[in-house]
Amino acid sequence: MWIYLNSRFVPEDQAVVSVFDHGFLYGDGVYETIRSYGSRIFMREQHLARLRRSADAIGLQIPERDWPALLHEAMTRNEVGNERVDAYIRITISRGVGEIGLDPALCPDPTVVVMTRPLRPPDPDLYRGGVRLIVAKTRRNLPAALDPQIKATNFLNNILAKREALAAGAFDSLLLNWESHLAECTVSNLFFVAAGRLCTPSLSCGILDGITRSLILTLAREEGIPVEEGRFDVEALRRADECFLSNTTMEIMPVTTLDNRPVGGGNPGPVTQTLHRQFAAHRTRFLES
Repeated sequence: MWIYLNSRFVPEDQAVVSVFDHGFLYGDGVYETIRSYGSRIFMREQHLARLRRSADAIGLQIPERDWPALLHEAMTRNEVGNERVDAYIRITISRGVGEIGLDPALCPDPTVVVMTRPLRPPDPDLYRGGVRLIVAKTRRNLPAALDPQIKATNFLNNILAKREALAAGAFDSLLLNWESHLAECTVSNLFFVAAGRLCTPSLSCGILDGITRSLILTLAREEGIPVEEGRFDVEALRRADECFLSNTTMEIMPVTTLDNRPVGGGNPGPVTQTLHRQFAAHRTRFLES
């Protein structure tokens, strides 16, 4: 694998970051995960814009690059993003190397890393049968302490919740916020259907403004599905007719079990299936554009 590190591509065994890098020492950095369909990078500009917003929020200057050309070169060098295999792309930008201490001025130059590999989508059986969630004991970070719109490399909150899911044999954990309202899962946004309405926690609940989430809301409105972004407790989800998750790599993933109890009829529901078809149609239009 070829890794882009700071200013050039190097083999992965030479892609070494200093132990004095503040991304390693303090989790001081931002990142984005992007995917391709074939050679086309999906919603590239939206991801790059969010990367810049995250960096701006922590006072981190992103080095100037021809990002579209760089990402395509990364795919080409690693023989992904072609007619045979879609690409998984991760951009990581840390504060950089500096003396130990919290002052960002200790780091004169950010560290830039771009990694690409084959995208490994979830097992198709998961889409057919749905996945199992648990409600985590871990709560989502308080927004006043750490803004959820910063897609930061400090992921310990999510990792603690993921450990709960792994211990329970579940696909993932659902985190509640400081007010016991539904928030999000460890790497995905949450949707559920109640009385024909598509519901999702609002941004004020302390969630990341997911790019796939925004697309799904647009597709639902185009389809005439009523949408509600609000504050919901876990009982609303337990009474829901359907539930699904969304993120860049898995698109729309049905949820059929919550805390060992079926959601709705225990199968992917009609609204979930409709939106999955709409997403696929949008993807086709993107590839044909």
